[in-house]
Amino acid sequence: MPRRDLFYKLTWLAVGGAVVSAAAAAVRMLFPKVFFEPPMKFRAGVPSDYQPGAVSERWKKEWRVWMVRTEKGLFALSATCTHLGCTPVWLEAENRFQCPCHGSAYTPEGINVEGPAPRPLERFRITLDRSGQIVVDKRRVFRQEWGEWNHPESILRL
Repeated sequence: MPRRDLFYKLTWLAVGGAVVSAAAAAVRMLFPKVFFEPPMKFRAGVPSDYQPGAVSERWKKEWRVWMVRTEKGLFALSATCTHLGCTPVWLEAENRFQCPCHGSAYTPEGINVEGPAPRPLERFRITLDRSGQIVVDKRRVFRQEWGEWNHPESILRL
């Protein structure tokens, strides 16, 4: 076989391989590794599980949510710092949330009062189902700076 024919066949083989690889990559993108989306809703017990003036860390590890009950009602507060996404800790003795990464601090209501955090913590939709169970839906986020903390689903009035 002449060298020119060999080079011609190798070139077309390389082009064909590139086309097949690109097509395989495109098809692979249609089927993600995760075939399900993790749940974003959970049941958080009944209102009597949460004492007035208290912050519950029961759902922090699994859902990154604090349940906070104030005189205004009960709300589900995001346990994600608005600065860089770290997980703040609840300091009961100081009555505030403190981010260990860069020192941002928040009131029990989630308002940023110290450090580089650009805005308050987010709240999640909180409702009661027919059986009286609290349902927290993390798909619906309420931001204070947009005036959404006044939305009826951002707080459960008790």
